[in-house]
Amino acid sequence: MTWDPSVQAFRRTTSPARAPGSALESSRRAVEDQLKICGHKRDADVFELFLSQKELTDVIDLSRFKNLKYLWLHHNKLHGITFLTRNYCLTELYLNNNAIIEIEGLHCLPSLHTLQLQHNELTNMDATVKELTGMLHLKTLSLYQNPFCQYNLYRLYIIHHLPGIELLDRKQVTEKERRSMITIFNPKKAHIVQSIAFGRKVDASWDPQSFQQNPAQRVPSDFAFEDNVDKTVFDDPEDAVFVRSMKRSLMAFTFLSWDTVPKREEKYLGEKGTDPAQMLTVTLR
Repeated sequence: MTWDPSVQAFRRTTSPARAPGSALESSRRAVEDQLKICGHKRDADVFELFLSQKELTDVIDLSRFKNLKYLWLHHNKLHGITFLTRNYCLTELYLNNNAIIEIEGLHCLPSLHTLQLQHNELTNMDATVKELTGMLHLKTLSLYQNPFCQYNLYRLYIIHHLPGIELLDRKQVTEKERRSMITIFNPKKAHIVQSIAFGRKVDASWDPQSFQQNPAQRVPSDFAFEDNVDKTVFDDPEDAVFVRSMKRSLMAFTFLSWDTVPKREEKYLGEKGTDPAQMLTVTLR
């Protein structure tokens, strides 16, 4: 048998073109098999699809399943998500253990409540967060074992940009993490939060810089201030206590002075005048 270079060239040029079609055909067969197993005859009756461990590299458009709520696609070989465009009812999506490098298209899923994306190839944390920002109902999110998870403050960064998340990487989001997130990524808001108590804001007209104090000492570079916002150092501890106390909020309690309210007998005998009852206000810092 003689070697024909034109035949070899034809095979090399046509084999890549068949690859996308074969991938879509494989996913089509997987979808049809699931429909047969579940006995669905109408697309409107499909609420869940189990397509995991099918060696899928691409998936056909699933927009025909308008009522789809649960979709399992984990343990495949997916690289992107472009097949979920009109599945507005989808609430749970499992995409873990794939080879996904970007999640463009997920913003079209406003009802998504649970998203599993662990064990993928996501490297752009900003693009990932931007795609998930508009999901107001997203409560459970898993992103661990992705390349960008190695960054410092990764967890607090996700909590900061997605404040609605309650369970991140199988761990409950705590109030301490939310406070730390505000302190790191929004120090101005942290200062305002610390100056508020009992619904009363501290008097902003008082300027701490106008307080007479001794020259500040030099502080070592590795000195830890912890959660303190004001890092001014005082020679006299009493001065620091005074400045701190003046930043506290004011609490005001208003109540009726019952001494000014005449009793029944006093009303009858007319021993007290008809002046209106007085209100007393006590202010504490």
